[in-house]
Amino acid sequence: MGKKGKRDKKGKGAEKTLAKMEKKVSRRAKKEEEDLEALIAEFQSLDAKKTQVIESSCPPPSPRLNCSLCAHPERDELILFGGEYFNGQKTFLYNDLYIYHIRKNSWAKVDIPNPPPRRCAHQAAVVPTAGGQLWIFGGEFASPNGEQFYHYKDLWVLHLATKTWEQIKAPGGPSGRSGHRMVACKRQLIIFGGFHESARDFIYYNDVYAFNLDSFTWSRLAPAGLGPAPRSGCQMIPTPEGNIIIYGGYSKQRIKKDVDKGTLHTDMFLLKAEGAGKEEDRWTWSRLSPSGVKPTPRSGFAVAAAPNNRCLLFGGVHDEEEEESIEGDFFNDIYFYDIGKNRWFPAQLKGPKSERRKRRRGRQAEAEEELQLPPPQGPLEIVKEVVAEDGTVMTIKQVIPGAAEDKDSSSEEEEEEEEEEGGALGQPVEPCPRSSAMVAVKHGVLYVYGGMFEVGDRQVTLSDLHSIDLHRMDEWKVLLEMDPKTQEWLEESESDEEEEDDVEGAEGGEEEEESSEEESEDEEGEQQHPAVQPGEAQAQYVARTEQYWLRLARSHMGPEAKDKKVLKVAHAMAKTFYEDPI
Repeated sequence: MGKKGKRDKKGKGAEKTLAKMEKKVSRRAKKEEEDLEALIAEFQSLDAKKTQVIESSCPPPSPRLNCSLCAHPERDELILFGGEYFNGQKTFLYNDLYIYHIRKNSWAKVDIPNPPPRRCAHQAAVVPTAGGQLWIFGGEFASPNGEQFYHYKDLWVLHLATKTWEQIKAPGGPSGRSGHRMVACKRQLIIFGGFHESARDFIYYNDVYAFNLDSFTWSRLAPAGLGPAPRSGCQMIPTPEGNIIIYGGYSKQRIKKDVDKGTLHTDMFLLKAEGAGKEEDRWTWSRLSPSGVKPTPRSGFAVAAAPNNRCLLFGGVHDEEEEESIEGDFFNDIYFYDIGKNRWFPAQLKGPKSERRKRRRGRQAEAEEELQLPPPQGPLEIVKEVVAEDGTVMTIKQVIPGAAEDKDSSSEEEEEEEEEEGGALGQPVEPCPRSSAMVAVKHGVLYVYGGMFEVGDRQVTLSDLHSIDLHRMDEWKVLLEMDPKTQEWLEESESDEEEEDDVEGAEGGEEEEESSEEESEDEEGEQQHPAVQPGEAQAQYVARTEQYWLRLARSHMGPEAKDKKVLKVAHAMAKTFYEDPI
């Protein structure tokens, strides 16, 4: 049997195994879902009491994750729907709808009769039809104790012009799932992957469905070629040509009873539409081998289409699974994928204009020194940002003393203005590392809302909002702040006293860490970095100054950071300083 025949046989065997597993999961999940249907029906009866559309200004949404955030196709608005929140003991699900007015930097809540049931981990996509439509498919509902799950397979559309919800009932659609991905491509909604989980079993999917926005019909695609393995939480982006790009994702498999092994996928695929792209046999899978610097392995990242024929990836988490615990490294970096060049590269912040002017003056001073011109007077503070291989962003500060000479008053005033503008450059404002954040792009500006990170056994759910201009890539802006320490967290302990001690201890530790980090950063801003010796090679410089950069990296990253990660960051800082010494 040839290679092609073996692959076909292997593929058919995997399909049979998947079908058997799906039936097994379906049988066991049926009882759980029947129990939850009564609870969902109770919530829907409350929603049925809504008889008119009410839009009112309101405070920002409560902390949540696994909701959807989409840009309005015609207005300067972002649309947030659904999501979940866990306080340590109880899970809360939402089906409320919020509108963020970009120009006013304000929120409004919109109550619309007959909304979809409460859910999280669904997918949403907007199309410009008839004043704008928001399409929603799937997702899950969890019991308050978070041990039972109901997976939706319903399809809804919100008509943005008339503010009306409509459920679209069409046969032949995907099975119930969450963690899938859905994009609008041409006049279709394309759905890929996801998972279905019960209390004891789970199954991951790699099937592809298309919903025709003209005929309102479902079709299951059967692409040729070898496609991605089953997964959830991947990156799914449409191309201008009507193709689909898949990257990464997460899946797990049971290796023995009650023992599961997770897999972080880092492969990349192209689902190509041949011809009109509407025939089942006109789609083909092919594997992509991008160039450049790929994102480090992670799950829980957020994705969005970006300007200049690019897409972006933000944040996520890399969980290191040990025998009895899982420790996560969270990210707040941005990676761009250039669709036309098939190339990944990490985003680099340029800094505000005042900082760029300082850099230019530093280069001008070097040129004047070469020409034996008088050097500038007064100390000059230089701030550099270093991006390590794993995406960690570090800041290096140095104060360079200059020779004393007279300056005119106008230059002194200009220097003072620049210091006022860039005084906080040593501590750049940016979203904290997180996973499961919601992102949307409008007019070339990226908006990042919410998400979560973990501190020990505690999960912190966020509700802050940041933005950055993807054309300028100069600096993050804080549109809505949040103090994670104010969030309620109820520990599952034997007594209330133990619970209070645990929470207070965790908060106190965080405060001490922050104060010590601030002190160390203040001290670092005053010290000189080790100079590069004449004729010294980069490897020699890194080896000679390793201990210095290790101390600097450790002071930034804190005592909990792993030694390997600190070493990577230290080497990146040393190499950057060697290539462009201050």
